[in-house]
Formats: sequence, C-alpha cells, structure tokens
Amino acid sequence: MDTQDKKNKQVRLFDEFPGIDTQAWESKITEDLKGADYEKKLIWKTNEGFAVKPYYRAEDLSPLNGQVDLLPGQFPYLRGTKPTGNDWRICQSIDTASITEANHQAVEAIEKGATAVSLNASGVKSASDADNLLKNIDLSKVWVNLNSASSYNELLGYLNSKQLDEAYLTFDFDPISYALLKGNFHTSEKEDMAEAAALLKNAVGKIPHLRGITVNAHFFHNAGATLTQELGYALAAGNEYLATLTSNGLSIDEVAPKIIFTFATGSNYFMEIAKLRAARMLWARIVEQYNPKNECSAKMRIHSVTANWNKTIYDPYVNVLRSTTEAMSAALGGADMITVLPFDYVYKDADGFSQRIARNQQIILKEESSLDKVADPAAGSYYVENLTASMADAAWKIFLETEEAGGMIASVKAGTVQQKVAESAKKRRDDVATRKMVLLGTNQYPNLGENMLEKIQVTEEEEVEANDPVPAFKTMDTFRAADEFEDLRLATEIYEMEEGKRPVVFLLTIGNLAMRKARAGFSTNFFGVAGYKVIDNAGFGSVIEGVNAALSANPDIVVICSSDEEYVEIAPEVSSALKAAKENIQVVVAGYPKDIIESLKAAGVDEFIHVRTNVLETLYAFQQKLGVML
Repeated sequence: MDTQDKKNKQVRLFDEFPGIDTQAWESKITEDLKGADYEKKLIWKTNEGFAVKPYYRAEDLSPLNGQVDLLPGQFPYLRGTKPTGNDWRICQSIDTASITEANHQAVEAIEKGATAVSLNASGVKSASDADNLLKNIDLSKVWVNLNSASSYNELLGYLNSKQLDEAYLTFDFDPISYALLKGNFHTSEKEDMAEAAALLKNAVGKIPHLRGITVNAHFFHNAGATLTQELGYALAAGNEYLATLTSNGLSIDEVAPKIIFTFATGSNYFMEIAKLRAARMLWARIVEQYNPKNECSAKMRIHSVTANWNKTIYDPYVNVLRSTTEAMSAALGGADMITVLPFDYVYKDADGFSQRIARNQQIILKEESSLDKVADPAAGSYYVENLTASMADAAWKIFLETEEAGGMIASVKAGTVQQKVAESAKKRRDDVATRKMVLLGTNQYPNLGENMLEKIQVTEEEEVEANDPVPAFKTMDTFRAADEFEDLRLATEIYEMEEGKRPVVFLLTIGNLAMRKARAGFSTNFFGVAGYKVIDNAGFGSVIEGVNAALSANPDIVVICSSDEEYVEIAPEVSSALKAAKENIQVVVAGYPKDIIESLKAAGVDEFIHVRTNVLETLYAFQQKLGVML
C-alpha cells in the first residue's frame, strides 16, 4: 500500500466518527446534571473578574480575532518574541550584599548551569567594587541583573571601564515600585524620572543589551493582587515610563527596548501561562501607538520570578513542588528569563543546597523535559487561548481605568492602586483563612511533629525596614498567604518553650464509625495547623468511658466526634461531665448540627468546627482563651 492509499484509508477511518456540535454537548451536560444549576456547578468564577467554562471548542477562538494563526516572533508577539525554539535564561538570585561572597556565589552558579545572575549592588561604591562584583563573569554570555544600587547612573559610570558593547545587563531601577512600597519617591518624582532619562541617554549607542528600567510587576502579585491587576498595573507603569521618557528627548525606539518586565509566577498553572501571552500582546499594542520605526521595539522582555505569596515556612519542601510548576508556567508562557527562588529563603539565607535545587529545577525542565525546544507550546489549546483572551480583556480594562485617572503615578499618589490591591488581598486572605485556598502543610494537613522556630533567621533587611521614614502617601504591602497561620503556630512553639508544654486536644470519638473517623481526621487537621498536640482515639463504647479517658489526658480542649443525630444525647452528657470536673476545659463539637446548636451551647458546648468555619479566626480565639498570646 503506497503513502496516498494509507492517507485515504486514514481519512475514511476518521469519517466514521461524526462531529458533535456544541448544542449536543450542552444537552448531554444538562441531562447529566439532573436539574442542578449549570452556572453554579460548572462555571468557574475567577478572582480575575471573568468566568471559565467547563470546556472549549474551536468556535471559542474568535475572541483573539485570528491572532492564533500568527507565528512565533510575529507582531503583536502573542505567541512569543522568539521565532524558533523557546530558550530562556536560567537566573540565580544572590542576595548577599558582600561583594566578595556575591561574586563567589555567582561564578559557582554559572559554572553549574546558570546563564543569568541577580546581584545586590548596594555595596558598589567605586569602579573597583564593580570590578570585584563582576570578576570572572563574561558579560557577553551571562546576563547580569543588578539591584539595590544607591544610584544607577553612578553604577553605570563605574561599569564604563568594561567592554559594555556586548554586555547583557539589567538595572532594577523602578521609581514607581519604590513609591508604591515606601510611600515616597527615592528623591522626588521629578528627580527620579530625570535619573531614568539620564540613565537611558547615557546608555544609548553604548550598551545595546542594557535593560535600564525594570517594571516590577511581581510586587503586585506578592501584595495579593489578582493576575489581571498585576498585568494591568504593570502595563500602566510601563506606559508611564514611555510617556515620560519620550517627552524628555528620547525616541520610542530608544526607550521601549530598554524596559524589562518582572512578573511573579504563581501556582495557577494555566492562568499564569495565559498572563504572559496576554502581556506581550497588550504591550505591543501600547508601544505601537508611539509609532516606533523598528517593529522589534514592541517586543516585551519578560523576567519571571516564582511567587513569594504562596511560599511557606512550615513543610518547606512543598515549596519545591510549587516553584517547579511555576517555572513550567513561565517557560510555557514564553518568559525570556526565569528565577526560581530557593525553597527555604522565606525563613533563612539560602544555602548551597537550596540554591542548587532552585537552579536544577530549571535545568531539568530544559534538559529532560525539553521545554525550550518548542515555541509557544500552548498555542491552539482552546482553553489556554480563551484564558489569554479573557486575561487580556480584563487587564486592558484596568489599564484604561488607570490611564483615565491620570496615569500610574497619579493613581499611586491618590492611593487608588493600593486600595484596589488591598481589596483583592483581603479576599485572598479570607480564602486562606477559610481554607478555600489550601496551603499544604500550613492551613491544611500539617506535619504535627515539625518545629521551625529555631530555624528562622532575622535578616538585616527586616531590621532596616523598621526605620523607614513615614510615607507621604499610602503604601502597598507585600506579604505571604501563610503569614497569619505561621504566626499561630510559632506562638505555640514559643508557648511550649516558655511553659514546657503545648495545648492538648483530646478527640472523644464515639458512635457512628464512619462519621467519628471523618470528623476526627478533620479535627486533627484543624487544631494541628496551630501546632497543638492532638490525641486521637479508636473510639469509646460509652460516654463515661470517653470522659474518663479525656480527663486522664488532662487536655485543654476536648472535641466530640460523632454524627449529628447522636449529638442530641451525647454532647450534653459529655459537656456536663467535663465541665463539672474541669470548669475551664473547652468543649468542641466537630460538625454543625444546626437544629440543636442553641441547646448544645446551653449544655456547655463552647465551639463548633466544620468546613465553613473561619479556621484562622477560630484558632486565634482559642489561642487567647488558652493564654497562647500572639
């Protein structure tokens, strides 16, 4: 059989499977739902302000207006700025301010696979310091990001002795982010923006590969913003730089290529891929309005950093899993450079082991998973393409609202940006507090035997921040989602260190086998996230047996674990017996038998824990009752 015959046979085979139209799918879904609400059951309402359907088809590609047919490297760069392949820079973040130690770590990281390094330049006060920081680093091959400099123009002057025409450099110069975080400009708005203009003018024609201005969008992410807020405000900040600098004698072709965007990449896997794809497309449209002579000026350069927001002190090795999927999202989304932060950096200085793990995560994604071989691997996915379109639409609305309010700087001064982000952050905090969002090992499924207090290091930066000047306008505060739960558990560790014991929770399991086991498991997780000692039991045959066992354990809290039907008789009897023997003992019912709540409270039950409980607030209340002060 020749090739054509084989092809014809395949066509006939596929023809045996008729296409199913959307209406047929919808009818089948409605039938299977058996009267349940389609919208509530299957439509995902995202924090980003749009809905996600349970499935997508080819006809759903229309929102992108044919842009999915463009090739990688073609304007507006939805499918990436690289026409072939998907290679990216593996960046190692090195935080130490010691010039000698930073250089040593950088050279070692490069020898072991890093193709970019981020270095702290706060200690660079002379050309000699700059030489020592960059000693044995080939700037024509390794991209170097320099941050924390007191003056980036002075830093550029120190670097002039080097051959910079082939150097790959990024300066973390971002007056807008500084103002957001500190509530003040570094010097003043006028002088900071003048420094930005001078920086680019000094580099024009001398350092082709310099990215002199960084739009630090990751601060929005790590302050609790939605992904569309992160993208929309990043575009507004970038446009503020374009407008200001082009009005200061620079052309758009001199400004736009000198800007790099740093996005955080979180754990929302497909949404993060869509965010980077939408970012390139929208930035290209913005730059287009300035009429660049070179189409390539509209290419967005993206540095992706794994998110700080969702990382935890407890069960820290889970951070490796989180950052791996985040690096995958960044790679598949077409980032030009990726930094995977070490899994332990949230509570200590990263050591050689955690730095190596962070670096090797990316090396594996390249060398073993080949994510660098295919340009825009998400292209054609009905789901991802629609997420991209929805993300772009929602972020564009935020961008336009900011522009209509006078631009990014005006909105920051007015506190509008900070307020919007704070509102999103509150919702995300509430989701963590009620465990709608799970942080494994922190607000769910804790390692009950884990202690972290003695492993935490207080950094110099944390001590310095306490002396920051009073802000002139509202600040945007970054935080981690686990902060408040970690405070609870660390308070318990401190209490144990001072008092010689931890609060004890006794599970009085009785009655219906399935219900008592399920509720015992729930209660163990519930109190375990505060670091309490939890005593589980196989089950008791009678109330008196359970009460006697509980009193023998001398607990602070007794949780009755049974079924709602049995609580009517069991809970009042247990509560009365316990309170008679130990007045200050806390009696808790696992579940929420709503028809008898008031009668159980009258019988002495202090609290009810269930899936709708605000875990954080309830545990805070127990800490206060038990004297475990925060």
